[in-house]
Amino acid sequence: MKPPKKQRLSVYIDPEIMALLADYAARRDHSRSLVAEAAIASFLSPDAAERQEAATTKRLDRIDRRLDRLERDASITVETMAAFIRFWLMTNPPLPEPAQAAAKAQAAKRYDAFVAALGRRLTQGPALRQEISEDVAGR
Repeated sequence: MKPPKKQRLSVYIDPEIMALLADYAARRDHSRSLVAEAAIASFLSPDAAERQEAATTKRLDRIDRRLDRLERDASITVETMAAFIRFWLMTNPPLPEPAQAAAKAQAAKRYDAFVAALGRRLTQGPALRQEISEDVAGR
């Protein structure tokens, strides 16, 4: 006995979706009809919701890992700044009143040099967070 013949279905599709369908079918070297049939079967499949939930969970896990890295990087930044400020305060006594004007002028020049060096470092890498081992947080 022959398998039943496929039935024809006429649908109206937005031009953007039709372009996406045609592009996808061409890249996969399949007919648009085959791709549309597979998409409909997937949509109507009883496990479609489970697959969508798994994909969503995977994306959320990826976002969670990125947020963990951001939190780690922010923590490194805060600790680095705190260590620098403590060191600076311990090693630099307050200046007498007459020397403060000259020190401010010198500080402005040094700050400009710092910003230029920071710009070079950011464009050329590696970033400090890449130099610090992931194991530091576990200690």
